[in-house]
Amino acid sequence: MSVRTAVRNPLVAGVVGAVLGAAPLATLYSIAAPTMAHAQGSPPPAAVTSAQPRGGVAVMLPDFTTLVKKFGPAVVNIRVIEKAAEEGDNNPFGPNSPFAPFFRGLPFQAPPEQPIRGEGSGFIIQPDGLILTNAHVVEGATRVTVQLTDRREYSAKVIGVDKVSDVAVIKIPADHLPTVTLGNSNSLQVGQWVLAIGAPFGFENSATSGIVSAKGRTLPDSGYVPFIQTDVPINPGNSGGPLFNMQGQVIGINSQIYSRTGGYMGVSFSIPIDVAMQVAHQLLSTGHVERGKLGVVIQNVDQGLADSFGLPEPEGALVSSVERGGPAARAGVEAGDVILALNGQPVQASTQLPVRVATLMPGTTVQLTIWRNHAKHDVSLRLASMGDETVASAQHPQQQGGSLGLAVRPLSHDEQQQTHTHGGLLVEGVTGPSEDAGIQPGDVVLAANGQRVSTVEALRSAVEKSRGHVALLIQRGGTRIFVPVQVSAAAAR
Repeated sequence: MSVRTAVRNPLVAGVVGAVLGAAPLATLYSIAAPTMAHAQGSPPPAAVTSAQPRGGVAVMLPDFTTLVKKFGPAVVNIRVIEKAAEEGDNNPFGPNSPFAPFFRGLPFQAPPEQPIRGEGSGFIIQPDGLILTNAHVVEGATRVTVQLTDRREYSAKVIGVDKVSDVAVIKIPADHLPTVTLGNSNSLQVGQWVLAIGAPFGFENSATSGIVSAKGRTLPDSGYVPFIQTDVPINPGNSGGPLFNMQGQVIGINSQIYSRTGGYMGVSFSIPIDVAMQVAHQLLSTGHVERGKLGVVIQNVDQGLADSFGLPEPEGALVSSVERGGPAARAGVEAGDVILALNGQPVQASTQLPVRVATLMPGTTVQLTIWRNHAKHDVSLRLASMGDETVASAQHPQQQGGSLGLAVRPLSHDEQQQTHTHGGLLVEGVTGPSEDAGIQPGDVVLAANGQRVSTVEALRSAVEKSRGHVALLIQRGGTRIFVPVQVSAAAAR
């Protein structure tokens, strides 16, 4: 678990601005807060009151007092502790450090590492203590403590974490707890009043309000969630708290802000409750989340591209490449096709397609309407599993493991024949240590520390057994080479 104010990597304004049309120098922040180191019947609608400004025109304003009184007790404050980095290769004073021999016998000792503490919010969805929050609030935590509004505290168990959607489910050992009422985020309208309750800067059960600014926002590094944008004041510590509509129903989980400073500047984002609950149900039933995959790389269609392909309007998702052996390739989809609709629903922008596909289960048969050679064509295909599984990254924070920073999948039979290999894992994404070592998407991992790997589990096992470094046998084109990778600190534990 990284620094709580910005768990998701901040992006430069040029990249984010291109997606959101934001002002320069703004950055996307998660909103969990760092701290000092040392059954429910019909929900009551929010009342509306009128104010009489000097101009004499009555202004109708919402009154959230009844809503806060009824559902505020179901909002909890979450405190987390992450284990400090242990002595190892990254600690210049640790016993495994190359400098250790120079310090042996000296009359001083390196100061102990302080644990990392953070805070966030959550809300109770079942009276037996089931709670929803953000994944980045509890990710990597060794201890999670939940405090209720009546000051009772419980040690929480992390049931499941899904970093892709930033949703987590935790549970406390309690019964007969107050709960929220879940609503339908699909019925939410831009301009509606909404209310957030959470613990900004640790001030638990704070209520702030605003309106829905937009729906279906796709953010950098969060391409599978259609975020709700609001102007509700949200600050560090609000992360994981509920967003209510005027009927007292939760329609979102407060997740991120867009800011130049790391504090609230009028743009906040929430995960739609429909998306969150779909993820929660899978975490509860299987411990992980499955998402459908088309097997294409897409880009947006601007006016110039529309003119080039003869499209009447600049719409749809342009296929820039097709994964070999994937569902789209088997169905005959080609680079240069423009996907105009999925199951009869128009795709206005490319950002809409991954969100819709991710909500479908692997194995689902879908109909694509594509534009090719100045005409529409219908294509039927069966979705595969997204399978974007980062090697040695635990689903549950209690199960610590090392991280290579690789997203891999087993090679298909055809791919093995094409690359003249037996087994092996295709690299689909690279970050962190592996990126630093020079590994690239498209490389094939054949072995780790001399052991052949044909499954993700085999690679994960090799990483967990390593002592800080793992030698990967990589095939790139017709060349094979060993690449040493320093595993992240978690692997050396």
